[in-house]
Amino acid sequence: MKIICIGRNYAEHAKELNNAIPTEPVFFMKPDTALLKDGEPFYYPDITKDLHHEIEIVIKINKVGKHIDEQFAHKYYDEIGLGIDFTARDLQAECKAKGLPWEKAKAFDNSAPIGKFISKDKLGDLSEIEFELKINGQSRQVGNTKDLLFSFDQIISYVSKFVTLKVGDLIYTGTPSGVGAVEIGDKLQCYIKGDLFLDFEVK
Repeated sequence: MKIICIGRNYAEHAKELNNAIPTEPVFFMKPDTALLKDGEPFYYPDITKDLHHEIEIVIKINKVGKHIDEQFAHKYYDEIGLGIDFTARDLQAECKAKGLPWEKAKAFDNSAPIGKFISKDKLGDLSEIEFELKINGQSRQVGNTKDLLFSFDQIISYVSKFVTLKVGDLIYTGTPSGVGAVEIGDKLQCYIKGDLFLDFEVK
């Protein structure tokens, strides 16, 4: 399996990082070693001094697909969950300044905590899913899929033009505004419509 991450998919997040709003989906990859499951603690890596949280709706691919037409994209996933895309913001800034790829700021071990998944049918209108990240009980990020620049189906169709999607692949669909630093001792809790999907600590 692979992890496909969509960048700058919420306009306000693009603005807060002084990035241009994209006219087509932007994506990058994380290896399977980035996954952190079952609420296991995340250990703050020594590669960074500025680690940022980015909460994201995650869709799980359920069958193989390539060059998927947007009108059929909804058939390629039936489960939705929540994850965190941890970013070493200092490393990312250094790489960007040099015009270099910034995988090392995104793809390091355990940089993609993932929570439970539920059937998309239980969520109703997928174009209006509210989700939230709380840290130490305080709300840090609140998002709603109505603000996505590119919908789930648009993402699947676009990515599949370049990369064959396989069963079990995960697509992190972008983060809303409000990203910020985490510290050792922080407790992160992620919710969809008030239901807890992911709960872990930074150590």
